[in-house]
Amino acid sequence: MSVPTKPVDFIRPLAGISQPLGKSSGAQGTGFQDVLVQALQTTSALQKESGRLSKDFQLENSTASLEETILVGVKSNIAFSS
Repeated sequence: MSVPTKPVDFIRPLAGISQPLGKSSGAQGTGFQDVLVQALQTTSALQKESGRLSKDFQLENSTASLEETILVGVKSNIAFSS
């Protein structure tokens, strides 16, 4: 059996794609390393904020409410797990 075209070339007209897809203009210059570093920095910042609010709340020096302290802790945990 001889197939003259690549399997992807066969699917393109069915999917409405005329040319191979490239990087979108918004994704250019953004590599995996950049995304990973940004995610780690965000997680670190959330964990620091969570620790600060928890400590202040325990020492009763906080202007933050219990709800805000818990919410920042949950956000930090979600960022860390993802």
